Amino acid sequence: MNVQVEFCGEWFDVSEGQTFQIGREGDLEIDDNPYLHRRFLTISRHDDLWWLENVGSRISATVADSDGNMQAWLAPGARLPLVFAHTSVLFTAGPTTYELGIVGDSPSFEATSPGSTQVGETTIGPVTLTDSQKLLIISLAEPVLRGRGSTASIPTSAQAAARLGWAITRFNRKLDNVCEKLARFGVRGLRGAPGQLAVNRRARLVEHAVASRLVVAADLELLEANAESAAAERAERADGEAAVQ
Repeated sequence: MNVQVEFCGEWFDVSEGQTFQIGREGDLEIDDNPYLHRRFLTISRHDDLWWLENVGSRISATVADSDGNMQAWLAPGARLPLVFAHTSVLFTAGPTTYELGIVGDSPSFEATSPGSTQVGETTIGPVTLTDSQKLLIISLAEPVLRGRGSTASIPTSAQAAARLGWAITRFNRKLDNVCEKLARFGVRGLRGAPGQLAVNRRARLVEHAVASRLVVAADLELLEANAESAAAERAERADGEAAVQ
């Protein structure tokens, strides 16, 4: 199987005898971001398989097939076989989230998925999200969804709360709830020490949601509809206050 890597519209060929290096330096120089390892990921062929390995010491990567049906969290020191026709890789260094694709012309595994039915709520496996929980995730993932395949900065909680027209206390409470919910169902990286949530949970939440297709670009319409509804409510309250005066 021949392998190519795509990043920001640029393609790189990986030869069979090569260890292809990805990071701040290497065959694919991602960015001069000081939070990014000089050598972060490598692609090489062993035992008749191509492997993706995390050779960094701090950053993890979210790895998924093109449909988001299968997903893994690639921690430092771990490696995964590249068995799909297209593999998506998302990772966050400091304030920036990156996405790259790895394409093989002869995949050794092809996933099939049954059709899914949605009835008012979003379901991923056994996890059900409320409308407000999905809106929260979309607000955080908006820059990534608008610039798929490139780089993006994830909003702060205050920025995302303002985008939704929520108080920061409400936003943080719902963020706690959705992270706890996903963590209970096996999504890694959302918890820090026992009983605590991870400091970089927003980035990990976005990586998981985008890679698993829990949220997609079409969902951005929900964000715009929420903004319009919030603006209409503010205008109605203003009119009511003016009438009282």
